[in-house]
Formats: sequence, C-alpha cells, structure tokens
Amino acid sequence: MSTGIFPDRLKFSEVKPLFKKGEKTEFSNYHPISLLNSFSKIIEKIIYRRIYQHLTENNILVQEQFGFREKSSIDIATFALLNTVLSSLDKKHFVGGVFCNLHKAFDCVNHNILLTKLGFYGISCIANQLMRSYLDHRYQRVVINDNTNSKLTSECELVKHGVPQGSILGPLLFLIYINDLSKTLSSVAELILFADDTSIVISNINSDELTRNMNLVMKQTINWFQSNLLSLNYIKNHLLQFRTKKTKGNEYPINGY
Repeated sequence: MSTGIFPDRLKFSEVKPLFKKGEKTEFSNYHPISLLNSFSKIIEKIIYRRIYQHLTENNILVQEQFGFREKSSIDIATFALLNTVLSSLDKKHFVGGVFCNLHKAFDCVNHNILLTKLGFYGISCIANQLMRSYLDHRYQRVVINDNTNSKLTSECELVKHGVPQGSILGPLLFLIYINDLSKTLSSVAELILFADDTSIVISNINSDELTRNMNLVMKQTINWFQSNLLSLNYIKNHLLQFRTKKTKGNEYPINGY
C-alpha cells in the first residue's frame, strides 16, 4: 500500500447473477454480485477503515446520505423523509416528491471522475495512486450453474468502469462518487439519499411556485446525473404529491420529464 500498488493477482472476480424478479430470460432482471479473493477483502478492509476515518474526521460525507454508514439505517432515512413531508404539510405548504432510481448505478461509475473526486476530498498522492491501481485492469467472468448443477463460466473480460458489487470498498466509493449531488441542487430541495436511491422533497406555500421549483430541481438533477455519466431508470422514477385529506390534488407539469 505504501507504493500505491494493488496486486494484479487480486483483481480477478467471478460474477454470480442474482435473480430479482420478472422474466428469467431478461438479463436486466439479474443483480450482479462479485465474488472476490479473500486476500483482496483483507486489504480492502484496511483501506476502507483509513478512508472512512478520513471522511468522518473531516466531516466530508453529506448529512443527507444515510446508506452504508455507521449509526445509520433505512429506518432513519425513512424517518427523515416522513418528518420533512409532515413538517411541510403542518405549515400548510404544497408538497411534491421526486423519487429517482438509477440504472445499474454501481456498474456505471466512471473511474476518472471518481479518482478526481477522491483527490478533491484529500485522498491524493500515493493514496490516489493506490485507488487507481485498485480500479484499473480488473477482470471478471460470469459463473452460473446449469440444470445439472454443473459450473459454467464465461471468458474473463476487462472491467472498464464501475465499482465491484459485493466488495468492501465498492459501497464507500459510490458514496464518495455521489456525495456532491446535494451541493448542486437549489436550496428549495430537501434531499434524502440512501446509496443510489434519491428522494427529493420540495414544498412551497404557492402552488405555481412549487411547480417552478420542481422543474428547476429536476433540471439540476438530470444535469448532474448526465455530467457524472449515471443514467436514470425512468420507468422506476416517480413524481408524487403529498397532501392531507382536506387538500385538493393538483397537477404539476414537469417540462420534458
């Protein structure tokens, strides 16, 4: 680690497709899990602790991020979301929510962008070289079992982008990758992040102003995802209005989305 080199022999992984739901013949319905070398995970754990300590001591990770963090959970994220919505409703505001789902977020992480962000957050010099060595020249092959429980494998292929799912470092590197999203959005938006799941709450006392703000925030969000080479899964994105029983429903035209 002091030389900034991650051993090449530890950068081979086997990917096991984990079926989620839907048609089993559709590749998109499988979640790829990387099976890594045990020695690789030992070194990753050491690197993870040092990076996480640096991020924590310098208060780098944004408070809006609840995923893959100590003393945090999906329950705390849910509470933050509900509290934000209910507080706005108590003020008699119109409240809208935008819920974004990314398409294969971990697999789309651009290595050069990630390394630039690591450097910006103080993980530079030898430490940055080590992370480049960890990400570059990784190879993987797909492994499945057929009906007779025989092991079938594909050829090893070079991994050109993404962080390994199932790794120790992968989730933390993704948090760093998406960390600046909240800084690019307008102050009218309340952001709740759980890894790659993005929830945005926007409220205003005026319905027309809420519509303008929602269009502004959506434009900023789309621009950030495009700039960071992440793609939204538009089928799974949702736009909701939160209201009480006494509040009438309104339509909020979101231009182009």
